[in-house]
Amino acid sequence: MKVAFALILVLAAGHVLAAELDRTPIEAATVDGQKVRLFPNGRWEFVDAEKAAEARKKSADYPENKVRPAEAQGGLFGIGGILMPGDKDYNRGSLNPKLH
Repeated sequence: MKVAFALILVLAAGHVLAAELDRTPIEAATVDGQKVRLFPNGRWEFVDAEKAAEARKKSADYPENKVRPAEAQGGLFGIGGILMPGDKDYNRGSLNPKLH
């Protein structure tokens, strides 16, 4: 019981600390002088909107950046296809008659 209570306190304290973290990006420059924003989660982007759009376009070609959209269903661990909202099989439930 005491361990569970202590764990709850630690988790609550961690949640409060995470909420108070400053997530403001830092303005920086690359070696060749291009201005970028550094985000606390490790991401970065160009400050110049045109360069940022071009970089997003180029990065979309890499397989590690091709992820399943949040609203899609399926595609877990690369098994099966991805179903988008509006597809006839989206949210169809189980095909097992015992579960209907």
